[in-house]
Amino acid sequence: MLFWLHYVTEKGKNITNKTIIALNKPDEDDYMTVSDRVFQVMQDKRMTQKEFSELTGIPQSTVSDWRKKRTNPTADRIMVICKVLEVSPEWLLSGIQADGLRGNQMEWYAIDRNSEVGVLIDAYNEMDNNMRMRLMAYADALRGN
Repeated sequence: MLFWLHYVTEKGKNITNKTIIALNKPDEDDYMTVSDRVFQVMQDKRMTQKEFSELTGIPQSTVSDWRKKRTNPTADRIMVICKVLEVSPEWLLSGIQADGLRGNQMEWYAIDRNSEVGVLIDAYNEMDNNMRMRLMAYADALRGN
């Protein structure tokens, strides 16, 4: 079922022309930071912070701060981290793989309410259950399902 959620920015200002369409509750993985991805790959490779530090030349105390203080590596260290962890800069910075796929699929979309999709969702939300079922059957037929 599609529904509108009230979306508020971090500064507390409403975004009136955007909405979030939740298909499922987002996982914590959807909100990974750069340092979260670094630690994920280190864990997958069974690499210790000491080994990572020796291979990258980044002091262990700095790596430790990323975890403790929830900070991220500085821009000048991204390439050496990517080389050591054997990941692309695109993936490390955004979670998007080089082929355009997301490493962690998002379970929601941000949609402009005034776009065709936004208008369609508004119309869908105004329909009763019978009309929704008919619309979905029509969509399936158009897609050849």
